[in-house]
Amino acid sequence: MEWFDTHAHLFDEGLLPQIEDVLGRAQEAGVGTIVAIGTTLEDSRICIELAERFPQVYASVGIHPNHSAEAKEGDLDQVEHLISHPKVVAIGETGLDRYWDFAPIELQKQYLDWHVEKSRVYRKPLVIHMRDCENDIVEWLEASKAEGPLSGILHSYTGNAQLAELGVACGMHVSFAGMLTFKRNQELRDVAKTIPTDRLLVETDCPYLSPEPYRKQRPNEPAFVVHTGTCLANERGIEPAEMARITTANARKLFGIAES
Repeated sequence: MEWFDTHAHLFDEGLLPQIEDVLGRAQEAGVGTIVAIGTTLEDSRICIELAERFPQVYASVGIHPNHSAEAKEGDLDQVEHLISHPKVVAIGETGLDRYWDFAPIELQKQYLDWHVEKSRVYRKPLVIHMRDCENDIVEWLEASKAEGPLSGILHSYTGNAQLAELGVACGMHVSFAGMLTFKRNQELRDVAKTIPTDRLLVETDCPYLSPEPYRKQRPNEPAFVVHTGTCLANERGIEPAEMARITTANARKLFGIAES
């Protein structure tokens, strides 16, 4: 049984200094592949460095919407230079965020448009962050439909079934993180039952959002994706091993990663 963590911030100061141990625990838990997600130019470079060091790690490069206002002139150009690296399998984390007030929403949209353009040019999937901005994401998805299908992930999904359905119709996958396991989140688990099997993914979004039974006890890490995947399997009435097979196959196909 092999799991695939599609979204891990391995550059985080709580994970990076002990990265060998973190990846060792992941391997022991059956997590065979991890995508390290960049949020700035600097940590995108760290993600690539980790991907070069460890065969099970791949990288996504981009500038997070909450970091768009602090990005320097030329950062996007340098991110674009990173996209062609052989272990870069995705573009982002990009998207929109109205929860925090770190960057004007119009600037966030400009950065999102840049990432979408590069996703189409380089034919690599997007990693989409979306927080307290459902109407904006619906507007973006509807506009994108007119320009052709998207490829990517609505990551750490907490939206409703209608938004997920629109995302899938536009070419996106839907990825669930530790919130799926929280006791109060039955509504989210019900949404997870509606996602087409071939568009399902799991992630940790570590070091954030540790799943049960580790919620509020310790920082999240890739090994814990097993708990989210098992919860998803239980809700959909299948064995965890089958859910691992499904979500890993989906991730490999999306990212273009062959079985080792």
